[in-house]
Amino acid sequence: MSFDVQAVRADFPILSREVNGKPLVYLDSGASAQKPQVVIDAISYAYSYEYSNVHRGLHYLSNVATEKYESVRGVIAKFLNAGSEDEIVLNSGTTEGINMVAYGWAMPRMEAGDEIVLSIMEHHANIVPWHFLRERQGIVIKWVDVDANGDLDPQKVIDAIGPKTKLVAITHLSNVLGTKVDVKSITQAAHEKGVPVLVDGSQSAVHMPVDVQDLGVDFYAITGHKLYGPSGSGAIYVRKDRMAEMRPFIGGGDMIRDVHRDEVIYNDAPMKFEAGTPGIVQTIGLGVALEYIMSLGMANIAAYEDSLRDYARSKLDGLNWLNVQGQSADKAAIFSFTLQGAAHAHDISTVLDKKGVAVRAGQHCAQPLMEHMGIPATCRASFAMYNTTDDVDALVDALELCHDLFA
Repeated sequence: MSFDVQAVRADFPILSREVNGKPLVYLDSGASAQKPQVVIDAISYAYSYEYSNVHRGLHYLSNVATEKYESVRGVIAKFLNAGSEDEIVLNSGTTEGINMVAYGWAMPRMEAGDEIVLSIMEHHANIVPWHFLRERQGIVIKWVDVDANGDLDPQKVIDAIGPKTKLVAITHLSNVLGTKVDVKSITQAAHEKGVPVLVDGSQSAVHMPVDVQDLGVDFYAITGHKLYGPSGSGAIYVRKDRMAEMRPFIGGGDMIRDVHRDEVIYNDAPMKFEAGTPGIVQTIGLGVALEYIMSLGMANIAAYEDSLRDYARSKLDGLNWLNVQGQSADKAAIFSFTLQGAAHAHDISTVLDKKGVAVRAGQHCAQPLMEHMGIPATCRASFAMYNTTDDVDALVDALELCHDLFA
């Protein structure tokens, strides 16, 4: 199957609009991707004609909503190639998923002096929950740095695993540098040492095929708003044996079977970890989004984005006054950069916006990485399957205007 980017673009209505009198060039998909019409329609239809609460009702609308909501579990299992849909916990996104593991799995098993291994590239969502355990239980966070190109040597992660290590928690793809991490090698070695592995798949799942069984990971978190689905949707894959080790994270709603004055009986997993009324329509929308991108083929998307990355790299490398952070050979189409001189990332972003080019500016929820690189902030252009070489050219033209203004 060939990849037709113009046909894909036609599925995203927002890409046809103008910003500041210029055609929109949306290069902020690493923060949140835009939504195809099929997802927008599914959300609108669910709210307009099929909305009801799920699980507890016996009437028609509740049954319809429950069936559509629960079917998404199977869609996500297929998307990640999980062994069973019962290994999929539905939630609001990666942040909730990682916190669930921190509170439900790690907290009861860790005591002062125990260690969690992280890379310096982690998003705050995969840092702050472990700081909670550091503050409250005295656990130790061990950091593994990247090299000058932004690559993460898997052996350095493996070497950081010691007798006190209880978990490796690592990104599959850096949201700042675009670096891809060899989580399969890390997981194999960690398991040989009896240490489970949690992977933040927020960025990777949208850019390349993910097979959690092949990777062998224990936990794999994804978030819907980066996967062309609604915000407030997501899931975490939890291997069955790890799920059996977990205590509930939040109490209430569907996570219980019976509640009495002196005892509570919990529901079976995965619903044991899904308290309260969920994001019903958001989750339905996520299922539609995943069906949409699977229909295009994740391998096709990855190949197209790699070609776009190569074109963008060749163009950006020609700007000798542009400093691109992260030069990994097999990086994703994510480019964080600064301009030589005193221009702040926020000023650069503002100028680009005047040309209709939307990029992210700041620390990208990765402050430890920024401190490691010695940079207060960068601009980030993150490409998606609906971007084109014309978008790259528009970015370069806008950057040349920035250079003229700030030189």
